[in-house]
Amino acid sequence: MAHSFTFYNTLSRKVEDFIPREEGKVSMYTCGPTVYHYAHIGNIRTYIMQDVLIKALEYAGYDVKRVMNITDVGHLSSDADTGEDKMLAGAKREHKTVMEIAKYYTDAFFKDFDAVGNKRPDVVEPATNCIPEFIHMVEVLLEKGFAYVAGGNVYFDTSKLDDYYVFSSDIEKEQLQVGVRDDVEEDVNKKNKTDFVLWFTKSKFEDQALKWESPWGVGYPGWHIECSCISMKHLGEYIDIHCGGVDNIFPHHTNEIAQSESYLGHEWCKYWFHSNHLNDRAGKMSKSKGAVLTVSVLKEKGYDPLVYRFFCLQSHYRKPLEFSFEVLDSTAVAFDKLVKRVAELKEEGAVDESVLKKFEDNFADAICGDLNTSMAITVLYDALKADTNDATKLAIVKNFDKVLSLDLIGHAKNMKESAASVDPELEAYVLDAIERRSQAKKEKNFELADAIRNELLEKGVEIKDTREGVKWQLR
Repeated sequence: MAHSFTFYNTLSRKVEDFIPREEGKVSMYTCGPTVYHYAHIGNIRTYIMQDVLIKALEYAGYDVKRVMNITDVGHLSSDADTGEDKMLAGAKREHKTVMEIAKYYTDAFFKDFDAVGNKRPDVVEPATNCIPEFIHMVEVLLEKGFAYVAGGNVYFDTSKLDDYYVFSSDIEKEQLQVGVRDDVEEDVNKKNKTDFVLWFTKSKFEDQALKWESPWGVGYPGWHIECSCISMKHLGEYIDIHCGGVDNIFPHHTNEIAQSESYLGHEWCKYWFHSNHLNDRAGKMSKSKGAVLTVSVLKEKGYDPLVYRFFCLQSHYRKPLEFSFEVLDSTAVAFDKLVKRVAELKEEGAVDESVLKKFEDNFADAICGDLNTSMAITVLYDALKADTNDATKLAIVKNFDKVLSLDLIGHAKNMKESAASVDPELEAYVLDAIERRSQAKKEKNFELADAIRNELLEKGVEIKDTREGVKWQLR
């Protein structure tokens, strides 16, 4: 019997008990990246919180099947069907083909996705694999009267729905109906301002790189249709949970529900899980601000990617989280201390099953109660302080890490190994050399500073300047 599980359902606007359609099994769909650029650490926060949701559901006893798309066509620079295709913009920027761009940024995305301890989805499907499915859904929507052809494009007709603004409260609905997307350039083909494109033809862009034959002419799919079709292809007519960032709620997820339920003729997805933004001091993280701060960049700056995961877990997924290097520095210190405590545990004695069970229950209550990750970390600290033997504490750390995925045992092992392999004489020499180098840098004698670095390299010692000071390791 699975542990009871609650989380905030954006559709009902309240924290609800999760009850899947099929007992013990969860079908989940998560919106994947548009692979025209690197995923910044704000995007990765969303995937970390989805990963925790999946692992928490598994911890509670559910069997989860997760499908994710890769958007490699059709996502325009405005979510409201205007501007340029993001993939084409990326290809022009880098003088590559759209498919080269898609491959490069898909690989870069998964490198960062893996580095923060995420488990890959069971199915990852690029949109360009599913053109026949998109065309079929558009045909059915036209047949049922939910879509129309205008100016060569096919549009979804939102006036055919009883309630288009499914995620909004009554007050928000009134405001949206009055001022709906007035800031967006007018598409003269639309019957209603909220209508959205299901299929573009060449009437939209002559220079679109990816295009396919369709009953409406050569063209390519709108962005919103991808997720509906890819989800149905792999998970069938019903899904339990659909995930994304809060910026996907409107119009993307609103449009997905509109087309999916019109196509199917029944409710499609009961639970919607959205993570909030990561902000820096200047506001929401975005790719339009120039240099993109990625997990790989954090790594180059000397941070362990799992320190970033630890930082995300200390906040609630529904709250905006403010990022700064100062906070990440203090998180790195806290993470090192936590690893050190685990490294000090001896593998001796028998596991006290009753103590283990008590902490497992406390941990399950935290993560199964609207994914309270900061409380789950508090339970971990409580366990490390508990009056029980080391074997039990190690068992608890291993157990909790199924969800936290901080690789605490692996980090502790590395810490012990590197401490054991350092010759005290070598350590004294290295610390002295670091001190001499820092003095040389203060005196602006960069030549000497470089010479000291090279001298250390020759002895197999690599040094790295990080925000927490100079770190060193044996090569």
